[in-house]
Amino acid sequence: MTDFIRIVAVLVFLIVLVRKKVRAGVVLLLGSLLLTVLYLMPVRAVLYSVETALIKNPEAIKVALALTAIRGFELVLREKKILDAMMDFSKGLFRGKRALIASMPLLIGTLPAMGGAYFSAPMVEEASKGMGLPAEQRGFLNYWFRHPWEYVLPLYPGIVLAGAVTGIKLGPLMFSNLPYALGVAATGCLFGFKGIGDAPCAPDASLRGGKGKKKEKEKRQETFKGLLSFLPIFSILCLVIIFGVEFQWAILAALAGLFVFYRYNPREVWKVVKGSFSMDVLLLIAGVMVFKQVLVSSGAVANLGGFLAGEGIPLMVLLSVLPFLAGLLTGHTMAFVGATFPLLMALPGGGVLHAISFAFACGFLGVLLSPVHICLILSREYFKADLWGIYKRTIPAALVIFMVAVGEYLVFRG
Repeated sequence: MTDFIRIVAVLVFLIVLVRKKVRAGVVLLLGSLLLTVLYLMPVRAVLYSVETALIKNPEAIKVALALTAIRGFELVLREKKILDAMMDFSKGLFRGKRALIASMPLLIGTLPAMGGAYFSAPMVEEASKGMGLPAEQRGFLNYWFRHPWEYVLPLYPGIVLAGAVTGIKLGPLMFSNLPYALGVAATGCLFGFKGIGDAPCAPDASLRGGKGKKKEKEKRQETFKGLLSFLPIFSILCLVIIFGVEFQWAILAALAGLFVFYRYNPREVWKVVKGSFSMDVLLLIAGVMVFKQVLVSSGAVANLGGFLAGEGIPLMVLLSVLPFLAGLLTGHTMAFVGATFPLLMALPGGGVLHAISFAFACGFLGVLLSPVHICLILSREYFKADLWGIYKRTIPAALVIFMVAVGEYLVFRG
């Protein structure tokens, strides 16, 4: 019980600081400090946690490279009007405003990149330009629509780890998780499109009919140019999905390709590189990594899981609460799978397909609601949104998916 009280205290502390507009990286580092105090961690253990999180952790370096490269990539896309060309083409392809906005994070969401919301955010901003949408609504759309894939796409390591830990084949697990992925997309429409009419997009004037109607050949040329504007993003997708290149190297390769194609000189390259670095982003990465490591080193997640499992609580409650809390605390799918699925497998009835699928659904809902989920933090930071304003859409959407998960579990449990 004391672990539960400590963790709740830390979460409340984090939420209060975020509401007071304290920078996210600082919030997480202060939360880590509070954890070390509440768990009376020795100084040596604290230093070891920091070293493990920032120096010995290759993920920290990968995420720092990826987010820095994303900033540079965005700078070039804006400078060379590639984003404008993508929007003009998309307005012709997706006739409705809703489809246009949702398509961007859905497309980028196929990339299993931590912090990928930072990639799709400028596209959502461009797609929603002139609509007068509040920052919180744009932040929700960018955040929510990039996340259906993690339930079903084996490019994401969470579902792969779940299959490996439980011994369940990926095919059946993906199929069982499919209603949750569809639920994320459906609730994104339900709670994200309020106030966005179904009016058609206004395509680029050059693509319209009327008095200045182009010949068929010229229209095909415009279509080809529009497709070419997506080539930088398609190249990243190709490198990651087909060739298995890690995201940070794929986006750096795409950025280098843009430098070559547009014949950037060394001074122009340096300008982009310099503009790519952000101390706020680096501080955010440090905060996320340190907070996650201190949670593990302090024993908070393991102790809480052991406490709940030892109290004679019904299986369905354990299947939902344990992964949810681990996901909520860490904001990471691999963390809740690795921390709780071995424990669930040891429970009677906890290792069958419908139970594991239900546990995965609940754990990932915890990830989506986590105040330390880096995609949520980045969406909020990019759009300068109020966190509670995003949560007002995220929480009811998560409740709908939870009800779907409960319904599926009860049906298959018989």
